Amino acid sequence: MDRYLVFGHPVRHSKSPFIHTLFARQTQQELEYGLAEPAIDEFAHALRTFFDQGGKGCNVTVPFKEQAFTLVDRLSPRAKRAGAVNTIKLTDDGVLLGDNTDGAGLVADLKSHGVTLADSRILLLGAGGAARGALAPLLAELPSELLIANRTYTKAQQLAAEFHDLGPVTTQTYEQLAGPFDLVINSTSASLQGALPPLAPALIHTDIAIYDMMYGASDTAFISWAKQHGARQTMDGLGMLVEQAAEAFTVWRGIRPGTKQVLRELKRNLGVI
Repeated sequence: MDRYLVFGHPVRHSKSPFIHTLFARQTQQELEYGLAEPAIDEFAHALRTFFDQGGKGCNVTVPFKEQAFTLVDRLSPRAKRAGAVNTIKLTDDGVLLGDNTDGAGLVADLKSHGVTLADSRILLLGAGGAARGALAPLLAELPSELLIANRTYTKAQQLAAEFHDLGPVTTQTYEQLAGPFDLVINSTSASLQGALPPLAPALIHTDIAIYDMMYGASDTAFISWAKQHGARQTMDGLGMLVEQAAEAFTVWRGIRPGTKQVLRELKRNLGVI
């Protein structure tokens, strides 16, 4: 039976085995999917060993995505742009192909919620790996402007410079931000600590769409804050998790699974519904 893994540290909380098992059942694919939590300095060895022992593909999560980028034989165009790899496939000719499905998962989830990206003004909070992975897929949807704001302004400027050839990407400090925005995406990890990006409440209006890449059994701090200030459409990153997994499954198996039922099952598993 074909074997797949997710590498991370920590990774025991991962819902990837749950998601991919449902995908396999739905598409009648014979595979098994497990977890691997190597020590930080043992990831390269663990990855090589997995494929040497017949592994077919893997997902890679924190903190190994940037390291995976350097360990594969070939990179997809979107992995090159993202500077990180979250999906690896052993091709039929024995090549380790590195891909990044995070941005595609984000865009797919936004569209599933009816969010219009074309000609929209998007505010992206954060300039780390999550933001980097999202930029090219978001710009491919032809927004009127994609503005990056980050606590360390020079990081936002550097990121914008790398992607300016793909579309209208600009930067501002948090203090300079002026609306209106159609969509605000929080790519920072602030919600993991129950913290908030320093965003002015005046930027929130009833017609804005709010997206937090983090998720939990209840609203993240950012989503709760946005609701308190009048946002009617708010979304967390659980759908992105499922959509990026579906994209990875497609890379591996050549068949795209449906996501709606799997997302419902995942929400039940987490106690969200």
